[in-house]
Amino acid sequence: MKKIAILASGSGSNAEKIMEHFQASNKAQIVLIGTNKKDAFVLERAKKFDVPTFIFTKAELEGGNLTQKLVELQVDWVILAGFLLKIPQNLIDNYANKIINIHPALLPKYGGKGMYGMHVHCAVKEAGDNETGITIHLVNENYDEGKIIFQAATSIDEKDSPEEIAQKVHALEHKYFPQVIESML
Repeated sequence: MKKIAILASGSGSNAEKIMEHFQASNKAQIVLIGTNKKDAFVLERAKKFDVPTFIFTKAELEGGNLTQKLVELQVDWVILAGFLLKIPQNLIDNYANKIINIHPALLPKYGGKGMYGMHVHCAVKEAGDNETGITIHLVNENYDEGKIIFQAATSIDEKDSPEEIAQKVHALEHKYFPQVIESML
């Protein structure tokens, strides 16, 4: 059975869908929720599933504390579910092609530093795009530039607000992210 760690910085709705998906799985087990925010709601979601948590600072992430913890737990895959810090080289080196991220747009559009959450949805709205979606990709040393694994699109009406766009994108994330993770195992 594969061991998965999920990293999240916020509410953790994607993390919860992943924990739900794998709670009765014989393929994988969620062994850790890691976060850089001591008040992130993902910690409450982890309690519901009895998943251990690990809170770390940016300095501890960059210094290798998280990498050390993942190696100790014999984690096979690292999943980024709304994790906002750049992944340091020590983690990339230890988990080459084993770190998966989800991005709330159809990369390569609307990617890069600072492009997350509502920033992306507002940019999509401002550009007048008639579709957006999700991109699930492997993580490398650059924001949102790893190999694309999967994309799904949704149409946008010109009357849709950024909040309505976000709802459409969240629906895609919740539907596809756990399935794509399982297919990668």
